[in-house]
Amino acid sequence: MDKQALIEAVNQTMPFGKYAGRRLLELPEPYLVWFAGQGFPEGKLGQQLALIHEIKVNGLEAMLRPLLR
Repeated sequence: MDKQALIEAVNQTMPFGKYAGRRLLELPEPYLVWFAGQGFPEGKLGQQLALIHEIKVNGLEAMLRPLLR
């Protein structure tokens, strides 16, 4: 995982659904857990959601908040 990909994932906005327009790091953990159970979408967005899911379930969210733009 390179630094730029992490910054992009943290700042990516959710393009659809109940939380459309929110940055991925700001998505509620239960929403990401639901995605993990259902399956993340294909492609880059799915990879970013999976990464943010891992960040949140491991308690690393606060450490990455300074990366938000």
